Amino acid sequence: MKAEALPESDRTAIQVIERMTSLLDVLARHPDPVSLKELAGQTGLHPSTAHRILNDLVLKRLVERAEPGAYRLGMRLLELGNIVKSRLDVREAALEFMRALHRKTNQTVNLSVRQGDEIVYIDRSFSERSGMQVVRAIGGRAPLHLTSTGKLFLSIDDPKQVRAYATRTGLAGHNKNSITDLSRLERELSLVRARGYARDNEELELGVRCIAAGIRDDSGGLIAGLSISAPADRLQDDWVEDLLKTVQQISSVLGYAPLPRA
Repeated sequence: MKAEALPESDRTAIQVIERMTSLLDVLARHPDPVSLKELAGQTGLHPSTAHRILNDLVLKRLVERAEPGAYRLGMRLLELGNIVKSRLDVREAALEFMRALHRKTNQTVNLSVRQGDEIVYIDRSFSERSGMQVVRAIGGRAPLHLTSTGKLFLSIDDPKQVRAYATRTGLAGHNKNSITDLSRLERELSLVRARGYARDNEELELGVRCIAAGIRDDSGGLIAGLSISAPADRLQDDWVEDLLKTVQQISSVLGYAPLPRA
């Protein structure tokens, strides 16, 4: 079967990406700024084409103009790289501990991070024996105020930020158990801070309850949440201790050392 030819616009876009990548690769190989002439020579691009693409990369902070006619990699690549590194690190650090927690509880264990006003599921350990259908796939999103992990992140926001979140989102609910009132959400976040973990009592999906605790990095910052999801009638309070122990282990691998209590 003959493959379909890409539309001209798609071919052009791919070509631009390939040229952009080739310029970044050359800059990555050189510790010092590289001249436009050298960049054009090493990529095989016409100088005017290389110059045009480099200008766009400079505007996006992916490349910096170190001096007239010379370029180096930009700080945005470092920013993006650090984001990727933190997420890859937490997944790698969490994987075996997630599997162990799943084996102990026989329930779905989720690893999630915050992106704006939502959490994003970045990994999961589960099996058919859990008796619960996985509602959101890896990469799926959910509102902060309707999820146990989301509440963890909201609990470290100051009151002004929580009110701003409520205004932006309208605290939209999914069912009769959803928290849609700011004062109720604020009370819930106070409980999260006092307990050191968060609950979702069928607020996102009817029939599903969750508990979540936070994973911290070497700076002490909350970077992810680990949650156990189970059918509402199967979630056990005994699992809280197992969950807290698991996030402490993962955080320790990431370099987190809690300050001793006075």
